[in-house]
Amino acid sequence: MHDMNAVIGGHDVLLVTLDTLRYDVAAELAAAGETPTLTGLLPEGRWERRHTPGSFTYAAHAAMLAGFLPTPASPGPHPRLFAGAFPGSETTAPGTWTFEAADLPTGLAAAGYHTVCVGGVGFFNKLTPLGSALPSLFAESHWERGFGVTDPESLPNQIDRIAEVIARLPAERRLFLLLNVASLHQPNWFYLEGATRSDGDTRATHAAALRHVDAHIGRLFGLMRRPCFVIVCSDHGTAYGEDGHTGHRIGHEVVWTVPYGEFVLS
Repeated sequence: MHDMNAVIGGHDVLLVTLDTLRYDVAAELAAAGETPTLTGLLPEGRWERRHTPGSFTYAAHAAMLAGFLPTPASPGPHPRLFAGAFPGSETTAPGTWTFEAADLPTGLAAAGYHTVCVGGVGFFNKLTPLGSALPSLFAESHWERGFGVTDPESLPNQIDRIAEVIARLPAERRLFLLLNVASLHQPNWFYLEGATRSDGDTRATHAAALRHVDAHIGRLFGLMRRPCFVIVCSDHGTAYGEDGHTGHRIGHEVVWTVPYGEFVLS
């Protein structure tokens, strides 16, 4: 575990949530060498198998933004990187950075960070009170239809916006950036060559979406200022017919098991 007390204040922090990405698909593509950008940065080139704190986007992000990141899929207790200060916490360790706030963005803002959210899926669209709840935790938030689930170029569009944000950020100001990537979420059929809308989304189109993400996400990492502490993970998985299930917000293994990685860009 990184000592986050040595990280916070001296590093920018980037949290990338690859919305809906399944662990099994991510692990298979990594092992096959089909996601070279991500596996080139992950420790030992592999995703860590973890369990999500929520089975759909809003629940998972609300927990993660309170310091409850996906938990290692092995017996614990597992110390956390970030934790709101409260009595009796069994996962707050000497290397945990604690904050006197209800959520991580507010805690980091108090530590001098500029907090930015670039959303993807509907819970970040700011079109409704619910769609504004998560973005409202940040000093600056961005969403437009070109960042959402229906645009095949959503990730490149989001990275364009991030480039603008970073370009105007004072050099001495630390940054906490949340990027919620919508590409893996349905619909994703358009990422698989030859697929049509009538074919629908499948495990194969999900994998094609991850290859698309890997092809573009290197630009994001290139934009980030150094040093930068990076967390890349899924918020939850999704089912494509397993045991008769489709989608998420259900208690199935393919939903609760997610890929996780952390590393430092230096």
